[in-house]
Amino acid sequence: MTNETSYDTIFGKMAIQQGLCTDQELSASLKEQESRRETNPVILKDLMVERGYITRSQAERLKKSVKESKAAAHRIPGYKILGKLGAGAMAVVYSARQLSLNRMVAIKVLPKRFHENPEYIERFYREGQAAGKLNHPNIVQAIDVGEAGGYHYFVMEYVEGKTIADDLTEGNVFSEGEALDIITQVAHALAHAHACGLIHRDVKPKNIMISKNGTVKLADMGLARETTDIEVAQSEAGKAYGTPYYIAPEQIRGKIDIDGRADIYGLGATFYHMVTGRVPFMADDSSEVMRKHLKEKLIPPDHINTSLSAGVSEVIEIMMAKHKEKRYKNVEELLTDLEALRNGQPPIQAHRRFDVSQFAQLGKGDVVEAKERVYESQTIANYRMAILILSTVVVVFFLIIVVLLLS
Repeated sequence: MTNETSYDTIFGKMAIQQGLCTDQELSASLKEQESRRETNPVILKDLMVERGYITRSQAERLKKSVKESKAAAHRIPGYKILGKLGAGAMAVVYSARQLSLNRMVAIKVLPKRFHENPEYIERFYREGQAAGKLNHPNIVQAIDVGEAGGYHYFVMEYVEGKTIADDLTEGNVFSEGEALDIITQVAHALAHAHACGLIHRDVKPKNIMISKNGTVKLADMGLARETTDIEVAQSEAGKAYGTPYYIAPEQIRGKIDIDGRADIYGLGATFYHMVTGRVPFMADDSSEVMRKHLKEKLIPPDHINTSLSAGVSEVIEIMMAKHKEKRYKNVEELLTDLEALRNGQPPIQAHRRFDVSQFAQLGKGDVVEAKERVYESQTIANYRMAILILSTVVVVFFLIIVVLLLS
């Protein structure tokens, strides 16, 4: 990858992360840039200004941020920077080699424009410290966090692969089996984090990585919070921390008593996106998206992707219940149903959520629909068992006839 291509890649990602343009606008710009490469080459920054997607001043600020981060990366002792991996709203990530152990790592650098705000610096270090408490094969491992040359950095495990968001951006929809495997691995990661007293609070496709060997890694503990940290919880009261498309209702309301069920909701919204190809709630702006999380009824995923089993749809709906009391009470309970689905069995824990008290709060038509969805999975399971028994009887009967004929 040339320096120009690398610069354009980072510039484009930062423009999207900071909400300056849409995915469609960036895609159109990149296509035009490629078509003009031989006859009239142009850098992405100037092309996006030319098309009116960003202003000249926005482009210059982004350019400055990329340059600052590049300078910062070369001031971190003990590491050789190899290239840029990506950029977010608050940091740029580089691939590097840790010289002492001769291994690949990823380094996240906080741009200087955030250095004057103690809240950003505190959050940056909190991410590193939170990740440092965790040790699980499905969580990106923290290695070091510190300051060098006036820049703050966070060194972490290097994962060679892609994110779930990369596939979704390309228009790919995951099969039920693929999605179940990925979501199950993330659930194991969350179970470990919750057992260590940490809530992730930003489970989404961009924070789920898949390595080349198929291992799933949960990344970015930037919004992680300790369940026992009352002081931080109180300071965040009334503020909506999270990503609008995947945020739990209680996070939108800025509740203090956030627990692991908020992560279950985010994982459910991610699951929904993976198997339907669309986010659970869509709107023109983030405030309207969050209003829909609070008020609008979820369209069952199997109504969008009719090839989905009723059991998977039930599990997602329980994960995304608007009231946390109606979701799985913890990730371990969720894992019971995920493993059942992977084994072709009905999700018993999800079925139990469709109890009398839940039906009592629904209209007559909704009650019938909910009951039908429960019994549909049970009926499928019963049919499978009947077919298995019948097949066994036929085989045994055939063997008996063969034995009798031979004798």
